[in-house]
Amino acid sequence: MPALDAVADTAAPKASPRALSGLWPFLAPYRGRILTALLFLLLAALATLAFPLALRGLIDQGLVASDPGERLMALRGHFLALFGVGAALGLFSAARFYAVTWLGERVSADLRNAVYSHVLRQSPEFFEHTQTGEVLSRITTDTTVVQTVVGSSLSMGLRNSVMGIGAMVMLIITNPWVMTQVLGLLVLVVLPAIYFGRRVRRLSRASQDRVADTSAIAAEVLNAVTVVQSYVQEGAETRRFAGASEAAFDTARKRTRVRSMLVAFIITATFGSMLWGLYQGTQAVIAGNISAGHLGQTVVYVILLVSSVAVLAEVWGDVLRAAGATERLMELLATRSTIAEPAAPLPLPATAGGSGLALRGIQFHYPSRPQQPALTDFDLELRPGETVALVGPSGAGKSTVLQLLLRFYQPQAGTITLDGVPIDRVSLQTLRQRIGLVPQDSVIFSANALENIRYGRPEASDEEVFAAARAAFAHDFISQLPEGYQTFLGERGVRLSGGQRQRISIARAILKNPPLLLLDEATSALDAESERAVQAALEVAMQGRSTLVIAHRLATVQRADRIVVMEHGRVVETGTHAELVAAGGLYARLAAMQFEG
Repeated sequence: MPALDAVADTAAPKASPRALSGLWPFLAPYRGRILTALLFLLLAALATLAFPLALRGLIDQGLVASDPGERLMALRGHFLALFGVGAALGLFSAARFYAVTWLGERVSADLRNAVYSHVLRQSPEFFEHTQTGEVLSRITTDTTVVQTVVGSSLSMGLRNSVMGIGAMVMLIITNPWVMTQVLGLLVLVVLPAIYFGRRVRRLSRASQDRVADTSAIAAEVLNAVTVVQSYVQEGAETRRFAGASEAAFDTARKRTRVRSMLVAFIITATFGSMLWGLYQGTQAVIAGNISAGHLGQTVVYVILLVSSVAVLAEVWGDVLRAAGATERLMELLATRSTIAEPAAPLPLPATAGGSGLALRGIQFHYPSRPQQPALTDFDLELRPGETVALVGPSGAGKSTVLQLLLRFYQPQAGTITLDGVPIDRVSLQTLRQRIGLVPQDSVIFSANALENIRYGRPEASDEEVFAAARAAFAHDFISQLPEGYQTFLGERGVRLSGGQRQRISIARAILKNPPLLLLDEATSALDAESERAVQAALEVAMQGRSTLVIAHRLATVQRADRIVVMEHGRVVETGTHAELVAAGGLYARLAAMQFEG
């Protein structure tokens, strides 16, 4: 189970409304708008509370007056007063709705941006334990829950709190005996509501976790849909997703059932309290203790109090759900990358003929495999302008070297220097700007060909992009696309062949023009003709810079200045192609298998 899921399951029972305090840093910049929304909310609540007073005047003075003329004039005045109350309520409610809805949308957008930006800065170790679908679920589903609460539920809760307290105060002032009995009954409502609320809170968090499970499965399968289809596993994956969806539905059903019971209990109990208060009021009118208008005012205030309690019960459920969502988002924001920026970054010296690189005594194992060393006592030196090839069987640690150079991971022992400066003393941005990477699995973004190449250097002109494409022998096939460089390449470059994707990836690195170039099986996806063309382009691109090449196909590294042979995370041989073949070691055996096979 992913680490975040484990944390979520452990923390689920502890989720509480206090978790919403994590939203304050996102609310604080909009204090002025919050105060404006609260002002309109208060005015709307006061307008609602003024309605029973206007109604009492209508009944006692507009309907009870004996003279017909006086009654007609009184009716007009009181109806105008009622209309004024209604107009004020409409105006203030509209302003409140706009203010709080804007706030909810703004805060949820800021929260999504913050979480996404934070996740982008995590080291690859984070993704060893966390599924991408889980992160996407939190960025989308959980922020939507927060938006609903900030932009609606909290406003409703505050408004009904003001109305409920105001109605209760007015009832205490105008009918203390009746209100004392109603309050006693409402206390009996609150205690069971607390019990049900705790169950709703736990089930809300569990429901959000199960929805995240479905997102994780969907993201994983859709990213590998061709493999799923080639192995005819559509049915199995459909059943697996359906199982996760059913689990999410079952948890949501339990949450909804408990919440429905909570709502039913509160509404029934508060309605009974209202009827009891109404019964007491009618007895007071019959006894002549209060007027009919007074009774009408009391009835409306009791209705406001009861409806406020009912709405607050609904809002409380939303708040509990949002607390779970906020807690999950705060867990993401609380994660810290294992690759820390240096407190006082050192600058890298200027280079003219490529960067110098040195690895000394490197010991490293991946965090997910602590007992299995990836590199042991590893030493490597790359002089400025030199091309060094790393070769060896799969699992020898070649790609791990590149991961450490880019500081995706931190070695447990040893030092790595770039141009004489330890890379852990250099800011990540400065370090990675010095390095160009062409990975084994070329990455194509959902954009056109021009923007995919320009990703290497966003400020590059169109002509510079075209020149990089020509150097990578990509210009011709791009020009033949339906819209040339403006052609949308599809998600993950599905409209291109493997070789075409790789050439765009190489053009991107050439455009970046770094002093250190890392080629991780850069020609592995090319056919023989394309490989020769790209190899020629790379030889031109490598001039004047240092290059570290990883290749299983030894034909691509024969002209390297040095070849470093690795096995089980160690350097076992070093030399040129001719020297290593003559030595008759591991390289010679690998070469024999490839060239003779």
